[in-house]
Amino acid sequence: MPTNSPKNPKPAATSRVGDEAVSPGMRTAAAWSWRILVVAAVAALVIFLVIQLRLIVIPIMVALLLAALLVPFSNFLQSRRWPKWLAVAVSEVGIIAVVAGLVTIVVWQVRAGFPSLQEQTIAKFVEFEQFLVDSPLGLSEADITGFIDDAVATIQDDIGTIVGVALGLGGDVGEILAGALIALFATLFILIDGRAIWAWIVRLFPRPARVAVSGAGEAGWVTLTSFIKVQILVAAIDAIGIGLGAWILGLFLGGFPLVIPIAIAVFLGSFIPIVGAVLSGALAVFIALVYLGPIPAVIMLGIVIGVQQLEGNVLQPFLIGTAVKVHPLPVVLAVATGGFLAGIAGALFAVPVVAVANVMIGYLARGDWRTNPNPSASDLFPPSETPPRTRRPRSAAVAQQPATEPDA
Repeated sequence: MPTNSPKNPKPAATSRVGDEAVSPGMRTAAAWSWRILVVAAVAALVIFLVIQLRLIVIPIMVALLLAALLVPFSNFLQSRRWPKWLAVAVSEVGIIAVVAGLVTIVVWQVRAGFPSLQEQTIAKFVEFEQFLVDSPLGLSEADITGFIDDAVATIQDDIGTIVGVALGLGGDVGEILAGALIALFATLFILIDGRAIWAWIVRLFPRPARVAVSGAGEAGWVTLTSFIKVQILVAAIDAIGIGLGAWILGLFLGGFPLVIPIAIAVFLGSFIPIVGAVLSGALAVFIALVYLGPIPAVIMLGIVIGVQQLEGNVLQPFLIGTAVKVHPLPVVLAVATGGFLAGIAGALFAVPVVAVANVMIGYLARGDWRTNPNPSASDLFPPSETPPRTRRPRSAAVAQQPATEPDA
Protein backbone atom coordinates (compact mmCIF):
# COMPACT_ATOMS: atom_id res chain seq x y z
CA MET A 1 0.00 0.00 0.00
CA PRO A 2 1.68 3.17 -1.07
CA THR A 3 2.35 5.71 1.51
CA ASN A 4 2.03 9.30 0.76
CA SER A 5 4.89 11.28 2.27
CA PRO A 6 3.72 14.59 3.57
CA LYS A 7 4.67 17.41 1.33
CA ASN A 8 6.76 20.19 2.81
CA PRO A 9 4.60 23.22 2.96
CA LYS A 10 5.90 25.99 0.76
CA PRO A 11 7.18 28.85 2.91
CA ALA A 12 5.15 31.95 2.74
CA ALA A 13 6.61 34.75 0.75
CA THR A 14 8.54 37.08 2.97
CA SER A 15 7.16 40.54 3.06
CA ARG A 16 9.57 43.06 1.59
CA VAL A 17 7.49 46.13 2.01
CA GLY A 18 10.50 48.05 3.34
CA ASP A 19 12.73 47.13 0.38
CA GLU A 20 9.99 47.79 -2.14
CA ALA A 21 9.52 51.26 -0.68
CA VAL A 22 13.16 52.12 -1.55
CA SER A 23 13.90 52.75 -5.19
CA PRO A 24 16.67 50.76 -6.92
CA GLY A 25 18.64 53.94 -7.41
CA MET A 26 18.58 54.70 -3.72
CA ARG A 27 19.68 51.13 -2.86
CA THR A 28 22.58 51.49 -5.30
CA ALA A 29 23.52 54.87 -3.84
CA ALA A 30 23.40 53.40 -0.30
CA ALA A 31 25.60 50.48 -1.34
CA TRP A 32 28.15 52.83 -2.86
CA SER A 33 27.95 55.24 0.09
CA TRP A 34 28.97 52.84 2.82
CA ARG A 35 31.80 51.50 0.70
CA ILE A 36 33.03 55.03 0.00
CA LEU A 37 32.84 55.79 3.72
CA VAL A 38 34.98 52.73 4.49
CA VAL A 39 37.58 53.73 1.88
CA ALA A 40 37.59 57.32 3.17
CA ALA A 41 38.02 56.10 6.74
CA VAL A 42 40.99 53.94 5.76
CA ALA A 43 42.55 56.81 3.79
CA ALA A 44 42.04 59.19 6.73
CA LEU A 45 43.66 56.66 9.07
CA VAL A 46 46.64 56.27 6.76
CA ILE A 47 47.08 60.05 6.46
CA PHE A 48 46.79 60.43 10.24
CA LEU A 49 49.46 57.77 10.82
CA VAL A 50 51.74 59.34 8.20
CA ILE A 51 51.44 62.76 9.87
CA GLN A 52 52.06 61.31 13.32
CA LEU A 53 55.07 59.34 12.08
CA ARG A 54 56.34 62.07 9.75
CA LEU A 55 59.78 62.06 11.36
CA ILE A 56 60.15 58.50 10.05
CA VAL A 57 58.00 58.63 6.92
CA ILE A 58 59.62 61.74 5.40
CA PRO A 59 63.22 60.39 5.65
CA ILE A 60 62.08 57.06 4.20
CA MET A 61 60.44 58.82 1.26
CA VAL A 62 63.58 60.91 0.74
CA ALA A 63 65.57 57.66 0.77
CA LEU A 64 63.26 56.18 -1.88
CA LEU A 65 63.78 59.23 -4.12
CA LEU A 66 67.54 59.05 -3.66
CA ALA A 67 67.56 55.29 -4.24
CA ALA A 68 65.51 55.72 -7.42
CA LEU A 69 68.31 57.99 -8.65
CA LEU A 70 71.27 56.00 -7.33
CA VAL A 71 70.23 52.37 -7.95
CA PRO A 72 70.57 52.68 -11.76
CA PHE A 73 73.94 54.38 -11.30
CA SER A 74 75.11 51.65 -8.91
CA ASN A 75 73.91 48.95 -11.30
CA PHE A 76 75.75 50.70 -14.13
CA LEU A 77 79.00 50.64 -12.16
CA GLN A 78 78.49 46.98 -11.27
CA SER A 79 77.89 46.16 -14.94
CA ARG A 80 81.35 47.63 -15.57
CA ARG A 81 82.81 45.01 -13.19
CA TRP A 82 82.98 47.29 -10.17
CA PRO A 83 82.65 45.43 -6.87
CA LYS A 84 79.20 45.90 -5.34
CA TRP A 85 80.54 47.47 -2.16
CA LEU A 86 82.59 50.00 -4.15
CA ALA A 87 79.67 50.88 -6.46
CA VAL A 88 77.38 51.40 -3.47
CA ALA A 89 80.00 53.47 -1.63
CA VAL A 90 80.67 55.69 -4.65
CA SER A 91 76.93 56.23 -5.17
CA GLU A 92 76.24 57.13 -1.53
CA VAL A 93 79.33 59.29 -1.02
CA GLY A 94 78.81 60.93 -4.40
CA ILE A 95 75.30 62.19 -3.61
CA ILE A 96 76.51 63.47 -0.22
CA ALA A 97 79.38 65.30 -1.91
CA VAL A 98 77.09 66.87 -4.51
CA VAL A 99 74.59 68.13 -1.94
CA ALA A 100 77.35 69.38 0.37
CA GLY A 101 79.02 71.13 -2.56
CA LEU A 102 75.81 72.91 -3.57
CA VAL A 103 75.15 74.03 0.00
CA THR A 104 78.75 75.24 0.39
CA ILE A 105 78.58 77.27 -2.82
CA VAL A 106 75.30 78.88 -1.80
CA VAL A 107 76.52 79.75 1.70
CA TRP A 108 79.79 81.16 0.39
CA GLN A 109 78.13 83.26 -2.31
CA VAL A 110 75.39 84.55 0.00
CA ARG A 111 77.88 85.51 2.73
CA ALA A 112 79.95 87.37 0.17
CA GLY A 113 76.99 89.23 -1.35
CA PHE A 114 74.71 89.72 1.65
CA PRO A 115 76.18 93.06 2.89
CA SER A 116 75.76 94.59 -0.55
CA LEU A 117 72.27 93.12 -0.91
CA GLN A 118 71.26 94.49 2.48
CA GLU A 119 72.60 97.94 1.63
CA GLN A 120 70.86 98.02 -1.75
CA THR A 121 67.59 96.76 -0.26
CA ILE A 122 67.56 99.51 2.37
CA ALA A 123 68.35 102.15 -0.24
CA LYS A 124 65.56 100.95 -2.53
CA PHE A 125 63.16 100.83 0.38
CA VAL A 126 63.94 104.43 1.30
CA GLU A 127 63.31 105.44 -2.31
CA PHE A 128 60.01 103.55 -2.34
CA GLU A 129 58.99 105.13 0.96
CA GLN A 130 59.68 108.60 -0.41
CA PHE A 131 57.67 107.70 -3.52
CA LEU A 132 54.67 106.79 -1.36
CA VAL A 133 54.98 110.02 0.62
CA ASP A 134 55.07 112.10 -2.58
CA SER A 135 52.24 110.12 -4.21
CA PRO A 136 48.56 111.22 -4.19
CA LEU A 137 47.78 108.51 -1.60
CA GLY A 138 48.42 110.98 1.19
CA LEU A 139 50.53 108.64 3.32
CA SER A 140 52.94 110.08 5.84
CA GLU A 141 56.21 108.58 7.04
CA ALA A 142 54.53 107.79 10.38
CA ASP A 143 51.78 105.83 8.61
CA ILE A 144 54.29 103.81 6.59
CA THR A 145 56.43 103.18 9.67
CA GLY A 146 53.35 102.01 11.59
CA PHE A 147 52.38 99.55 8.84
CA ILE A 148 55.90 98.14 8.78
CA ASP A 149 56.11 97.82 12.56
CA ASP A 150 52.78 95.96 12.65
CA ALA A 151 53.90 93.58 9.91
CA VAL A 152 57.24 92.88 11.62
CA ALA A 153 55.51 92.28 14.97
CA THR A 154 53.08 89.84 13.37
CA ILE A 155 55.89 87.94 11.69
CA GLN A 156 57.91 87.79 14.91
CA ASP A 157 54.91 86.49 16.87
CA ASP A 158 54.18 83.77 14.33
CA ILE A 159 57.69 82.96 13.11
CA GLY A 160 57.79 79.65 14.96
CA THR A 161 54.51 78.52 13.49
CA ILE A 162 55.47 79.70 10.01
CA VAL A 163 58.78 77.82 10.09
CA GLY A 164 57.16 74.73 11.55
CA VAL A 165 54.44 74.62 8.91
CA ALA A 166 56.90 75.37 6.13
CA LEU A 167 59.31 72.62 7.09
CA GLY A 168 56.70 70.15 8.23
CA LEU A 169 59.15 68.97 10.89
CA GLY A 170 58.48 71.32 13.77
CA GLY A 171 61.57 73.41 13.02
CA ASP A 172 63.74 71.35 15.40
CA VAL A 173 67.35 71.10 14.20
CA GLY A 174 67.85 67.83 16.06
CA GLU A 175 64.85 66.28 14.32
CA ILE A 176 66.13 67.43 10.94
CA LEU A 177 69.57 65.92 11.57
CA ALA A 178 68.02 62.67 12.81
CA GLY A 179 65.84 62.54 9.69
CA ALA A 180 68.88 63.11 7.48
CA LEU A 181 70.71 60.20 9.13
CA ILE A 182 67.67 57.95 8.72
CA ALA A 183 67.42 58.90 5.05
CA LEU A 184 71.12 58.17 4.43
CA PHE A 185 71.04 54.81 6.22
CA ALA A 186 67.81 53.80 4.48
CA THR A 187 69.30 54.74 1.09
CA LEU A 188 72.40 52.70 1.88
CA PHE A 189 70.41 49.58 2.77
CA ILE A 190 68.21 49.93 -0.32
CA LEU A 191 71.34 50.13 -2.47
CA ILE A 192 72.83 47.08 -0.76
CA ASP A 193 69.82 44.80 -0.47
CA GLY A 194 66.76 46.51 -1.90
CA ARG A 195 65.53 43.47 -3.83
CA ALA A 196 65.62 41.28 -0.73
CA ILE A 197 63.78 43.95 1.26
CA TRP A 198 61.03 44.05 -1.36
CA ALA A 199 60.84 40.24 -1.44
CA TRP A 200 60.28 40.25 2.34
CA ILE A 201 57.48 42.82 1.94
CA VAL A 202 55.85 40.69 -0.77
CA ARG A 203 55.90 37.63 1.53
CA LEU A 204 53.74 39.53 4.03
CA PHE A 205 50.79 39.21 1.63
CA PRO A 206 48.73 36.05 1.03
CA ARG A 207 50.26 33.74 -1.56
CA PRO A 208 47.55 34.29 -4.24
CA ALA A 209 48.16 38.06 -4.09
CA ARG A 210 51.95 37.98 -4.28
CA VAL A 211 52.17 38.04 -8.07
CA ALA A 212 49.99 41.14 -8.28
CA VAL A 213 51.78 42.89 -5.40
CA SER A 214 55.20 42.13 -6.84
CA GLY A 215 54.25 43.36 -10.30
CA ALA A 216 52.59 46.52 -8.94
CA GLY A 217 55.70 47.25 -6.88
CA GLU A 218 57.93 46.90 -9.93
CA ALA A 219 55.60 49.16 -11.90
CA GLY A 220 55.75 51.78 -9.15
CA TRP A 221 59.54 51.55 -8.96
CA VAL A 222 59.91 52.00 -12.72
CA THR A 223 57.66 55.05 -12.53
CA LEU A 224 59.59 56.56 -9.62
CA THR A 225 62.92 55.97 -11.37
CA SER A 226 61.67 57.59 -14.57
CA PHE A 227 60.21 60.53 -12.66
CA ILE A 228 63.35 61.36 -10.68
CA LYS A 229 65.61 61.17 -13.75
CA VAL A 230 63.38 63.41 -15.82
CA GLN A 231 62.80 65.82 -12.91
CA ILE A 232 66.55 66.30 -12.47
CA LEU A 233 66.92 66.99 -16.19
CA VAL A 234 64.08 69.53 -16.16
CA ALA A 235 65.44 71.20 -13.00
CA ALA A 236 68.91 71.49 -14.57
CA ILE A 237 67.47 73.07 -17.73
CA ASP A 238 65.47 75.57 -15.65
CA ALA A 239 68.51 76.47 -13.55
CA ILE A 240 70.76 76.92 -16.58
CA GLY A 241 68.15 78.98 -18.44
CA ILE A 242 67.35 81.41 -15.62
CA GLY A 243 70.95 81.58 -14.38
CA LEU A 244 72.25 82.27 -17.89
CA GLY A 245 69.58 84.91 -18.42
CA ALA A 246 70.52 86.65 -15.16
CA TRP A 247 74.21 86.57 -16.09
CA ILE A 248 73.60 88.03 -19.57
CA LEU A 249 71.32 90.71 -18.11
CA GLY A 250 73.97 91.70 -15.60
CA LEU A 251 76.67 91.60 -18.28
CA PHE A 252 74.93 94.41 -20.20
CA LEU A 253 73.67 96.37 -17.18
CA GLY A 254 76.64 96.47 -14.86
CA GLY A 255 76.57 93.16 -12.98
CA PHE A 256 73.98 90.78 -11.55
CA PRO A 257 75.09 89.45 -8.13
CA LEU A 258 74.24 86.06 -6.65
CA VAL A 259 73.77 84.42 -10.06
CA ILE A 260 75.04 81.06 -8.81
CA PRO A 261 72.78 80.96 -5.70
CA ILE A 262 69.82 81.92 -7.89
CA ALA A 263 70.58 79.07 -10.31
CA ILE A 264 70.93 76.59 -7.45
CA ALA A 265 67.70 77.87 -5.87
CA VAL A 266 65.91 77.37 -9.21
CA PHE A 267 67.35 73.85 -9.48
CA LEU A 268 66.23 72.86 -5.99
CA GLY A 269 62.91 74.68 -6.29
CA SER A 270 62.04 72.81 -9.48
CA PHE A 271 61.54 69.65 -7.41
CA ILE A 272 58.52 71.35 -5.79
CA PRO A 273 56.11 71.80 -8.69
CA ILE A 274 54.54 75.24 -9.22
CA VAL A 275 55.46 76.60 -5.75
CA GLY A 276 59.22 76.15 -6.16
CA ALA A 277 59.27 77.79 -9.59
CA VAL A 278 57.31 80.81 -8.35
CA LEU A 279 59.50 81.37 -5.28
CA SER A 280 62.83 80.93 -7.07
CA GLY A 281 61.69 83.16 -9.94
CA ALA A 282 60.50 85.82 -7.49
CA LEU A 283 63.96 85.78 -5.87
CA ALA A 284 65.64 86.47 -9.21
CA VAL A 285 63.23 89.31 -10.01
CA PHE A 286 63.69 90.83 -6.53
CA ILE A 287 67.49 90.90 -6.86
CA ALA A 288 67.19 92.47 -10.32
CA LEU A 289 64.85 95.12 -8.90
CA VAL A 290 67.15 95.93 -5.98
CA TYR A 291 70.38 96.16 -7.97
CA LEU A 292 69.36 97.19 -11.48
CA GLY A 293 65.97 98.92 -11.22
CA PRO A 294 62.39 98.40 -12.43
CA ILE A 295 63.08 97.95 -16.16
CA PRO A 296 65.75 95.22 -15.68
CA ALA A 297 63.42 93.58 -13.14
CA VAL A 298 60.69 93.43 -15.80
CA ILE A 299 63.22 91.95 -18.24
CA MET A 300 64.24 89.37 -15.62
CA LEU A 301 60.56 88.58 -15.07
CA GLY A 302 60.22 87.97 -18.81
CA ILE A 303 63.20 85.61 -18.74
CA VAL A 304 61.74 83.66 -15.81
CA ILE A 305 58.32 83.43 -17.47
CA GLY A 306 59.92 82.37 -20.76
CA VAL A 307 61.91 79.57 -19.14
CA GLN A 308 58.88 78.41 -17.17
CA GLN A 309 56.74 78.45 -20.32
CA LEU A 310 59.39 76.35 -22.05
CA GLU A 311 59.21 73.92 -19.15
CA GLY A 312 55.41 73.86 -19.01
CA ASN A 313 54.72 73.63 -22.75
CA VAL A 314 57.70 71.64 -24.02
CA LEU A 315 59.64 69.89 -21.27
CA GLN A 316 56.74 68.84 -19.08
CA PRO A 317 54.59 67.30 -21.84
CA PHE A 318 57.44 65.56 -23.65
CA LEU A 319 59.54 64.48 -20.67
CA ILE A 320 57.66 64.37 -17.36
CA GLY A 321 54.32 63.72 -19.07
CA THR A 322 55.85 60.72 -20.81
CA ALA A 323 57.46 59.54 -17.59
CA VAL A 324 54.44 59.63 -15.27
CA LYS A 325 51.32 60.16 -17.46
CA VAL A 326 49.53 62.38 -14.93
CA HIS A 327 47.25 65.26 -15.98
CA PRO A 328 48.28 68.74 -14.73
CA LEU A 329 45.07 69.20 -12.72
CA PRO A 330 45.75 66.27 -10.36
CA VAL A 331 49.31 67.57 -10.03
CA VAL A 332 48.09 71.00 -8.90
CA LEU A 333 45.57 69.50 -6.48
CA ALA A 334 48.12 67.04 -5.12
CA VAL A 335 50.71 69.78 -4.52
CA ALA A 336 48.12 71.97 -2.78
CA THR A 337 46.89 69.10 -0.60
CA GLY A 338 50.39 67.94 0.23
CA GLY A 339 51.48 71.45 1.15
CA PHE A 340 48.41 71.90 3.36
CA LEU A 341 48.97 68.60 5.19
CA ALA A 342 52.76 68.50 5.46
CA GLY A 343 54.25 71.82 4.31
CA ILE A 344 57.19 71.76 1.90
CA ALA A 345 57.70 68.03 2.41
CA GLY A 346 54.12 67.35 1.34
CA ALA A 347 54.47 69.51 -1.78
CA LEU A 348 57.77 67.79 -2.61
CA PHE A 349 56.39 64.25 -2.44
CA ALA A 350 52.93 64.97 -3.86
CA VAL A 351 53.73 64.40 -7.53
CA PRO A 352 55.80 61.20 -7.17
CA VAL A 353 53.20 59.73 -4.80
CA VAL A 354 50.36 60.51 -7.21
CA ALA A 355 52.36 59.22 -10.19
CA VAL A 356 53.33 55.96 -8.49
CA ALA A 357 49.82 55.39 -7.11
CA ASN A 358 48.30 56.09 -10.53
CA VAL A 359 50.50 53.51 -12.25
CA MET A 360 50.17 50.86 -9.54
CA ILE A 361 46.36 51.16 -9.34
CA GLY A 362 46.06 51.07 -13.12
CA TYR A 363 48.34 48.04 -13.32
CA LEU A 364 46.23 46.14 -10.77
CA ALA A 365 42.87 47.28 -12.16
CA ARG A 366 43.71 46.19 -15.71
CA GLY A 367 44.97 42.82 -14.50
CA ASP A 368 48.31 43.29 -16.27
CA TRP A 369 49.99 41.17 -13.61
CA ARG A 370 48.39 38.06 -15.14
CA THR A 371 50.24 38.47 -18.44
CA ASN A 372 53.12 40.78 -17.51
CA PRO A 373 54.39 40.16 -13.97
CA ASN A 374 57.63 42.09 -14.63
CA PRO A 375 56.60 45.36 -16.34
CA SER A 376 59.15 47.65 -17.94
CA ALA A 377 59.01 51.35 -18.76
CA SER A 378 57.94 50.63 -22.36
CA ASP A 379 55.03 48.53 -21.05
CA LEU A 380 53.85 51.17 -18.57
CA PHE A 381 54.34 54.25 -20.76
CA PRO A 382 53.90 53.24 -24.40
CA PRO A 383 53.61 55.88 -27.14
CA SER A 384 50.18 57.52 -27.15
CA GLU A 385 49.38 56.26 -30.64
CA THR A 386 49.92 52.58 -29.80
CA PRO A 387 48.19 50.45 -27.18
CA PRO A 388 50.19 49.15 -24.19
CA ARG A 389 52.31 46.15 -25.05
CA THR A 390 51.76 43.04 -22.99
CA ARG A 391 53.88 39.95 -22.76
CA ARG A 392 52.66 36.43 -23.32
CA PRO A 393 52.59 34.39 -20.10
CA ARG A 394 55.72 32.33 -19.81
CA SER A 395 53.71 29.42 -18.49
CA ALA A 396 50.73 28.77 -16.29
CA ALA A 397 52.98 27.82 -13.41
CA VAL A 398 55.18 30.88 -13.78
CA ALA A 399 52.19 33.21 -14.09
CA GLN A 400 50.95 32.01 -10.72
CA GLN A 401 54.24 32.72 -8.93
CA PRO A 402 55.55 36.16 -7.93
CA ALA A 403 58.66 37.58 -9.52
CA THR A 404 60.42 37.20 -6.18
CA GLU A 405 60.69 33.93 -4.32
CA PRO A 406 57.91 33.83 -1.70
CA ASP A 407 59.64 31.41 0.65
CA ALA A 408 62.80 32.15 2.58
